[in-house]
Parts: sequence; structure tokens; C-alpha cells
Amino acid sequence: MSSSSSIDTARAAIKMAISNRDEEKKLKKQYSEKGISTGAVDFGGNFNNSIVNIIENTVVASKKENIIKNSHMHQGAVAGAVHDAIKQVMAHANGLNVGGKIGIARSGEHLVVTVFFGVGMLNLNEVAIGLSHRSIND
Repeated sequence: MSSSSSIDTARAAIKMAISNRDEEKKLKKQYSEKGISTGAVDFGGNFNNSIVNIIENTVVASKKENIIKNSHMHQGAVAGAVHDAIKQVMAHANGLNVGGKIGIARSGEHLVVTVFFGVGMLNLNEVAIGLSHRSIND
């Protein structure tokens, strides 16, 4: 795995989070050629009830896509990053229904998780994005 900068890795995570499924497959291939491992996972439901599931699903997707190793250190880094990203959008989403996508990217020691939320109430929709970076070793 070659090492891109944290900024390049963050861009990849953001693009994965805002992509549709067709775009996601193309991006995954493009980033792989640049040495950036990527993955994404969808989510939805009541924000307060979904937080634990969002964290768990992000860790599972990270392992499934071989972005991280199956170690408590790597899993903890992903869980911490997605939790921090969720906290950034909490004020917009608290108590409301949300749907969106998590983008995950890793290059070398840089791990970035982005949460892209659509927050709905009646026909009023808000959009929020949160991002967090962690540094991990192999």
C-alpha cells in the first residue's frame, strides 16, 4: 500500500460517501490503483437508535473490504473515527430520521471516515457531513 497524504485520503472518503453505487465501484478501482483502500456502507433510521449500528456496520465494512486488519487496535480506530464524525452532525440529526452513507478510506497510516447524512423531517431535508482522521500502523 503506497502512502497518500491525509488530504488525499480524506478526499477519497468524502467521494465514497457521496457516490451512488455505480460511481462507488469505479472510484474503488481508481483509488486502489493509487494505493488507497476504500469502502462504503449505507445506513438509515432514527438517528438516536442508529448510532451503535452505524459504528458496528462501519467496522464490519472496513474489515470486509480489507481496509483494516482484524485487530482491536484497527477496529477501535475505525469505531473512534466514525463516532467522532457522527458527533460532528449530531446537532442536526438528534431525534430525527436519517439516511445516508459512510465513506471509509485508508492509505498507509492514514484512515479517514466520512459520514454523509440526509436528515428528514416532514418534507424538509437537511444535509450534513462529518469527517474524522486516525493514524494507524500495520
